[in-house]
Amino acid sequence: MRTIFEKTGQFVINVVDWFYFPFLHFLPREIFRYAATGGANTLFDITLYFIFYRYIIKMQIIELGFVAISPHIAAFLLVFPITFSTGFFLAKYVTFTSSELKGRIQLFRYLLTVGGSIVLNYVFLKFFVEYCGLYATLSKILTTLLVIIYSYLAQRYFTFKTGKKLLAMRTKS
Repeated sequence: MRTIFEKTGQFVINVVDWFYFPFLHFLPREIFRYAATGGANTLFDITLYFIFYRYIIKMQIIELGFVAISPHIAAFLLVFPITFSTGFFLAKYVTFTSSELKGRIQLFRYLLTVGGSIVLNYVFLKFFVEYCGLYATLSKILTTLLVIIYSYLAQRYFTFKTGKKLLAMRTKS
């Protein structure tokens, strides 16, 4: 199974790197890969969310007997495991390929950083809308920008630990 992931990851790297040339002089390859794969996974997430919300859940409340789940939350709960998995795959096999941490440690740390992203989304949206009085859409844009920065730094220096390795290599040369 690992070889399938590695070969698929290499294929995705080849596709993403093909588009890298115009950004070569002002954007490090790792950041470009992160932006490309993260953007693709975000589009995948939104597309799946729309399909699940509109066509699978059919915008209906899900009654489980002991709890009723609103359709927008139900769609999120159904889509999250899928895009969590694709996001981890892309981060591990495309963006942060030089990580020497074991896969299970990376996965656990990735879960923690994604949890942090969810919390930050909630906190920043509440802050910008309710305390700063900004429009919800502008608040979502600002929140997304802040969470992307957090997510990249957390994944680089904590989840996959490629940033410290890169800094150590630059210091030695």
